[in-house]
Amino acid sequence: MVRELLGFKIRERRKELGFTQAGLAKTIGISPSYLNLIEANKRTIAGALLNRIAGELHLDAETLAGKTERRLIDDLRELAADPLLRSARLSEDGASDLVARHPGWARALLTLHRGYVDKAQTVDALSDRMSRDPALGEAVHQILTHITSIRSASEILEHVDDLAPDQQRRFHAIMAGESAKLAGVAQTLTQFFDLSAADTRSVTPAEEVDDFIIERGNYFPALELAAEDLRRQVQTHGETFLSALIDFLSARHGVTMANRSPVGLSPEGRSERFHNQCRYDPETKTMEFLDNAAIATRRFQLARLAAQLCLTETIEAEIEDPRLTTDMARSQAFRALGSYAASAMLFPYDRFFEDAESTRYDFEILRQRYTAGFEQICHRLVTLRKPGSEGVPFAFLRSNPAGHATKRFPLPGLPLPRHGHACPLWAIYGAFQTPGRVVRQLAAFPDQSRFLFIARTVTKQPATFHEPQFLYSVMLACDAIHADRTVYAEGIDLVATQAASEVGPSCRLCPRTDCMQREEEPILGL
Repeated sequence: MVRELLGFKIRERRKELGFTQAGLAKTIGISPSYLNLIEANKRTIAGALLNRIAGELHLDAETLAGKTERRLIDDLRELAADPLLRSARLSEDGASDLVARHPGWARALLTLHRGYVDKAQTVDALSDRMSRDPALGEAVHQILTHITSIRSASEILEHVDDLAPDQQRRFHAIMAGESAKLAGVAQTLTQFFDLSAADTRSVTPAEEVDDFIIERGNYFPALELAAEDLRRQVQTHGETFLSALIDFLSARHGVTMANRSPVGLSPEGRSERFHNQCRYDPETKTMEFLDNAAIATRRFQLARLAAQLCLTETIEAEIEDPRLTTDMARSQAFRALGSYAASAMLFPYDRFFEDAESTRYDFEILRQRYTAGFEQICHRLVTLRKPGSEGVPFAFLRSNPAGHATKRFPLPGLPLPRHGHACPLWAIYGAFQTPGRVVRQLAAFPDQSRFLFIARTVTKQPATFHEPQFLYSVMLACDAIHADRTVYAEGIDLVATQAASEVGPSCRLCPRTDCMQREEEPILGL
């Protein structure tokens, strides 16, 4: 955890309000020497003490803890990984100092770097296309062919004086036809270059959606209320929630249900047409599921369809956000909030929060109680951020077997990879060694911060005998301060040094030079 920001912000805010160190310490009930250690970043604080200090400094705890600033620091460290800056040997503390003292300059630096990456990627993409793309070579060949035909026809018309009228018309027609073809190829080529440039943005629509959700804390009160109301409407249509959803969608929106056998469908057809084992055709208002779609999958996908059809205005109001700069980003955000609303329908906030607390966040009990998938439960746990009824603050990470992160929701102080993979010692990768079993890990980072990792593999069942299973790993993580609220901390000494596994953020950002799992040298001057 990056603690330099917290101590610096407490000290600066205290001085700004005119408090002495002794005066503030007395007010919050600690010794001046302990407060001095906090301000010198030699003690980690959280929980009640952090809330007391924040209250006396007239700040909320999240602002004081610097959630936004921590994300800036993580982004600056990724910036330092650019090969162009390798020789600079940038220090880890430099990112913290820059964000703490000059956050505006830090954002400006990131903006400039992203602009540089955009331009560099555009140049690389166009250069690669020009040298290798066979379509581009064919287009250039067509242009030269059409130009040659036009030139030949025009020379004949210019230098041959005794052409018959019908011959003149024929050569004029050739010139007109070849000119039209030339214009068509030129237009296609222009579109080709425009698309090449447009597809090389350093900040993708998916990343914009991530930033939008992270900045909102993954909690949307308006959607929670709307989903609760929609749930009550659905429940009047059937005894079980699945049957109620089917009847509700049929009665309210004329949606019909259908099952489809996967036999005869190619893998490409299933992945393109049956994303998440289902597809909805808005033209025919048909929701089609593959035969092997599980009950939990059917309930969630029907709930999401109901949310997208019934809560359109509420979702659209939420995505009117300056962080979403493109139509693609807003479209992806609409789908993401549709999933959020579906989760709120299936797992009503107050009831789910009480169940999570009473079971001490036992994922298996929650999964069975709500007839849900492991990943669905994890997604809902991450959204328990209602003021006054806040669950354990969890980070979320999903990885494929190659180790690449495919979905993430970070926590302040826990650096989750935007791209690629994290430290190979994390439990999310160890879970692949014991498929179907929950793996827990107390992880100690080089800056002395500790997190409890809870991971499990999730299997997408094959549709046919010949189709292999698709395996991926899902992990939740919380600060060790909150670990004792969960069943997964039982039997672990959260204080003992030997109880924790020494890990890092990733090899390029980790100072543990003696690690046996290291794959590359650190890029920061550590």
